[in-house]
Amino acid sequence: MAPSARLQAISTAVPPERLAQSAVKSHIHKLFREQGYDVTPLLPAFDNAGIETRYSAMPMEWYAQPRSWPERTAIYQDAALALLEDAAIRCLRSADLEPADIDSLLLVSSTGIATPSLESLLMDRLAFREDVERLPVFGLGCAGGVIGLGQAARLAEARPGSRILLLVVELCSLNFRAQDLSKSNVIASALFGDGAAAVLVSTDARKRGPILGASAQHRWPGSKGIMGWRVEDDGLGVIFSRDIPQLVRRDLGPLVRRFLKHQNMTVASLAHSACHPGGAKVVAALEEVLQRPLPHERQILRAYGNMSAPTALFVLERVLSEVRRLEGPLLSTALGPGFSAALQLVLPGGAE
Repeated sequence: MAPSARLQAISTAVPPERLAQSAVKSHIHKLFREQGYDVTPLLPAFDNAGIETRYSAMPMEWYAQPRSWPERTAIYQDAALALLEDAAIRCLRSADLEPADIDSLLLVSSTGIATPSLESLLMDRLAFREDVERLPVFGLGCAGGVIGLGQAARLAEARPGSRILLLVVELCSLNFRAQDLSKSNVIASALFGDGAAAVLVSTDARKRGPILGASAQHRWPGSKGIMGWRVEDDGLGVIFSRDIPQLVRRDLGPLVRRFLKHQNMTVASLAHSACHPGGAKVVAALEEVLQRPLPHERQILRAYGNMSAPTALFVLERVLSEVRRLEGPLLSTALGPGFSAALQLVLPGGAE
């Protein structure tokens, strides 16, 4: 029997600028009022988002001025690399490994562009081997962290004994455009923050860790307008539907139940969760689907906001640090552009 992929270390990182939600609310109100746009009817979104603080690559004042593609891209590359370096070093250190011990790098990010890609640029900072395999993935949005776990597991299982380092980074804040008067842009400014995560995945059973079990993806046809980016002259404009919580209740529940049935499980079989908390209303909908409170998801949302792809990994790190050893199956879920869903089972990691 082929060995299963295991999650052997996980670390997260955030940029230095810590933003209070109340301060962001006041800043947005003032910024748009100076342009003759009264966003007062939208301000309750800041109070109802379930967020107290977030982290940003740049101070709030930076976002008040028009910014070009080249300027945003330069900051994205510099700030993303700093976060990836931080997360990767701590992840490897916790596993007693060096960068040269890594066989493959899997990079997930959708909030900026870099060619050479970020994991390639990271090789100039950390001493990865010159023959390390690299796979950058763009366009998965909020689902990227969960999908990345599944793909890292498949890479590890395809080459038993190899070590895969999953790197996930998003700088959502850099895509706020002060001259975009759309409702979606204002709502996004109430939700999104910046962060990164690094996860070490391997089939090496000598180092115990939870097993990355079955995974699944699903795309609903005709739904591309629910979530994504618009390419604008000065950056990326957010596409973000207010119907997402309703879609979670209506469509995600049946999908989760079918997925678990294929694994001879039910929702009641789950001992833990590590879901992407898109916002307070999304968490409430997920609680209905999974028939349980989601305290870890609410904690991460409150402290970090919605960081897109890394957020579910922040939740997973929090769960694993608190429970130490899984008491039963954990289900990680996330929704992303497409409109799509990603599911990943994480199982207690006893001896095989």
